[in-house]
Parts: sequence; structure tokens; C-alpha cells
Amino acid sequence: MTPRADWQAKVEADGLIWHSADGRPYWDESVYYRFSAAQVAEIEAATVELYRLFLAAGEAIVADARLLDRFGIPRAFHQTIRDAWEAEPPALNFGRFDLGYDGASPPKLFEFNCDTPTALLEAAVIQWHWKEECFPAADQFTSLHERLVAKWRDLAACLPARVHFAHAADEAGEDGVTTAYLRDTAAAAGIETVAMLVETIGWDEERRCFVDDEAAPIEALFKLYPWEWLANEAFADVLVEDLARGGTLWIEPVWKMIWSNKGVLAVLWELFPGHPNLLAAGFDIPDGDAVAKPLLAREGANVSIRRGGRIVAEAAGDYGDEGYVYQAIYRLPEPAPGCFPVIGSWVVDGEPAGMGIREDGLITGNTARFVPHIVVD
Repeated sequence: MTPRADWQAKVEADGLIWHSADGRPYWDESVYYRFSAAQVAEIEAATVELYRLFLAAGEAIVADARLLDRFGIPRAFHQTIRDAWEAEPPALNFGRFDLGYDGASPPKLFEFNCDTPTALLEAAVIQWHWKEECFPAADQFTSLHERLVAKWRDLAACLPARVHFAHAADEAGEDGVTTAYLRDTAAAAGIETVAMLVETIGWDEERRCFVDDEAAPIEALFKLYPWEWLANEAFADVLVEDLARGGTLWIEPVWKMIWSNKGVLAVLWELFPGHPNLLAAGFDIPDGDAVAKPLLAREGANVSIRRGGRIVAEAAGDYGDEGYVYQAIYRLPEPAPGCFPVIGSWVVDGEPAGMGIREDGLITGNTARFVPHIVVD
């Protein structure tokens, strides 16, 4: 379809300042996807089932120190992860299941982005406003905004007077946009918020607490910053100490390290071999075709696709030192030459909350296009 003439101004007004990349739209409304209600119900059911499987995998991982080691998690954090898993500290418990789906066979899990998931504002707000303007009679699979506000409201009684929101300074502004949107959802629930950069988090040695750049204690912190990076910062030892004594309340909790690690894909397949929503996965290099994924990576970096003993696609990056997991190849639909869509199915507090679609080549990277959708009967 023809994009709206003033689409840039409209998405910027909704907060999406990062709407173009490399001279082309990142938010791409020149096309859209149309789903039936039955197809959406299938994606929603698969999301519910995958969340159930991840709960079982989490139980298996926290009970096995060898798996925690295999995941590359520093041993100093093993007990804090176990403690947080059992205690279930306050959390949004949100994330995005990336799925392969052809509209006919069961959706298949690629991975779960649940520690630092992005493409959130696009799925929750931008595509909804596009639908309301372009297809007002149609439906859309998203309740993300309402569920996030409701979850913050539910958490409010467990939170201090102010919650800090931190992200790393990223040139593109994607992390900043995502964090600002989450601040908006918390504010809509009546929570006072404070913005800061991860780089400005400090440690007060005398008071034994984390502080912001005004030396105010950080009692609760939402951070869009990977736990595995925090676990390897210079202050990792005091972070363990602070977690053990219940100092700063971290959102999301430290146990997210086990779900965001690609090693969970191998554990899932071992626990549920042949499951219709899973792809075969393991830690050992298989004889046949496979996708190699670093245990710890972002935005498709260092992913490679191997067919017939040779690499047919790969992405550059600085990851992979901790090891790899190998997942069976899924043949994505190709609605246009070189264009492969991946479904991002969101959960909030473990409940399905909507979806977004990104298009890219065989490996979905950080410049993948976000494309809207509608649902029709």
C-alpha cells in the first residue's frame, strides 16, 4: 500500500524517533500483513504453551550448576539467580518470543528476548495508530499498552516512591525510545519515574548502596541493559552483595539471565523433544543443516546458517566466546525476494499481549524493518 504522506511526523509524535535506518524506513508501512482470527489464536496458543515450557526449563536450569556453568554465567551469580527464581521479586515479566510461522503449520520458537526486548513501542502503539487511521474496521493483535500499565499498577504497592529507568547511550536511540515508553506506561499507572543512563550508576561505599548521579539511593531500577553485561562490570562483586541483602530492586530480576541465554533452547529440546512449537537444538555441532547462535548475543550478531557443510549466511559481531547452541533450520515464508518475516509474540506477566512483525534477510538484525498487521475474519 502507499505509505501515509506524513508518516514520519505521525510516528515521531508517538515517540518513534528511530523510524529510519541506512536511508530507508525502519517502520515500513508500504506493506502490511493480514491474519485471520484463527491464525492469531494459533500464535496466542503457542505463546501460552512456550511460556509453560520456559517455566519447566527454568526449574531444570536453576537446579543444575553444570547448566549454569554451560550458560557462561559467573559462579558468583548462581545462588543469587536461584534465590530470585524462588522468591519471585516484583517484575513486569515481559518479553518477546521470536517465532517462525507460515500461516498453516504450528509456530516455531527461534528464541525468547526477555531481558532487553525492543520493538516494543512499535508493537504497542505505532502500529495500532496506523491501523486506526488506515483500517479502522479491522482488528489487531495487541493489548501490550494496556497490559503494561495494568502490571505497573499491580506492582505499585511493592515499589518505593520513585523508580529509576536506565539504558545505555545508544547512537540509534532505540534503547532510549524503548525505555522512555516504559517510563510512560509506569507514569500512567501513577508511579514517579526518574531517567538516567546506565553509565551514571554509582556505588556509595559508605552507605553500601547504588546511587544516581545526584547521589540519591536507587531503591528500584528498571534497566534496559543485559544482565550478563552487569555480571561482568567492575562492580559485579558489590552487585552480588547488594542482591543478596535485598538492596536495589532490579526490574527485570537477575533470574532473567537463564531465559535470555540461547542455551535454554538446548534445554527445552532435551526436556520436550519433538514438541510442535520447538526446533531441535543442542550444544554440539550437528552433522546436518543448522543455525549456529552464540549463547549470549544481540540483534542476530555472530549468527550463521549452515547447509550441506558450508555457511550460506552469517552476521558479523563480537559475540561467541561463551559458546554456541545449534538449532534446526526453519524455512521462513518469503513474500518478496530476500524478505523473510519473523513474528514477535509478546507476553506481559506470562500472558499473551500482542505481536509485531520484522522483515529482513535470512538473519534478522537490528536494521530489520518493522511491518504492521491487521486481523480480519
